[in-house]
Amino acid sequence: MQIGLMGLGGTLDEIVEGAVAGEAAGFTSYALANIFGHDAIGALTLAGARTSRIELLTAVVPTYPRHPGAIAQQALTASAAAHGRFTLGIGLSHKVVIEGMYGMSFDRPARPMREYLSILMPLLHGQPVQFEGESSTFRGGLVVTDVNYPVPCVIAAMAPAMLRLAGALADGTVLWMAGAKAIRDHVAPRVRAAAADAGRPEPRVICALPIALTNNAAAARELADKQFEVYGRLPSYRAMLDRQGAATPAKAALIGDEAALDAALRELEESGVTQFNGALFDDGAGSVPRTHAFLAERARTWAAAHA
Repeated sequence: MQIGLMGLGGTLDEIVEGAVAGEAAGFTSYALANIFGHDAIGALTLAGARTSRIELLTAVVPTYPRHPGAIAQQALTASAAAHGRFTLGIGLSHKVVIEGMYGMSFDRPARPMREYLSILMPLLHGQPVQFEGESSTFRGGLVVTDVNYPVPCVIAAMAPAMLRLAGALADGTVLWMAGAKAIRDHVAPRVRAAAADAGRPEPRVICALPIALTNNAAAARELADKQFEVYGRLPSYRAMLDRQGAATPAKAALIGDEAALDAALRELEESGVTQFNGALFDDGAGSVPRTHAFLAERARTWAAAHA
């Protein structure tokens, strides 16, 4: 299981420097969410020009406000800047955002995602598209000559219909608030079966979770409950937490000493996770640097074993 980081946000310079520092520390990937701050593809395009080895991943860019042809053009540009190290992660977002903020319908979201991928995936493979759907249409191609095609694409998939799309049409899934039990019992079997049925390669299962190396797990979990509380109220994440048997997001987080974190990482790998991206958070006693160093050492160990 590869080990990477989730970017902590901040200023644009801090985002880029986070990727640079992650690469220097030995992490295999650097993922960045696209919520209400900086544009993740744009920020990682800049990071691509400052790095040379680390994979750069959006986790994830909402699809509804962006036409698939436009996001393909952005992704191809980011891949060119990173010399093939960019992976596009996309997702539906949430009803409260799409309907409440953008005023768009969130009805039957798997259907527009299928149409979206029907346009996006060929473009990321350097192929022209002739597609007319109910929600998305594209006729033509893109000409970005300095790209090592194809550009990988994973989708945030938690419901069964989305997991089928992740395996059958995309390159796998990227998850948040999904623990080892939920991945082993629900995510991994479905996405792998969909890929096999479609004759596609083994899909990636990328898992991002909060993580803190700490000697005071109780205090850290209390802080995690406050910091990540909102995710327990969003239906898609709530469903994954329920599958995990986690009453709150803190119950899904990786929190504890080195032995506890090593055990949690092993459990994730055994559940079917191919890549873990840690979202470092402070336990109230300055845990972020310690957690960064701990994960970096595990990332280097994995990389050396698979060199």
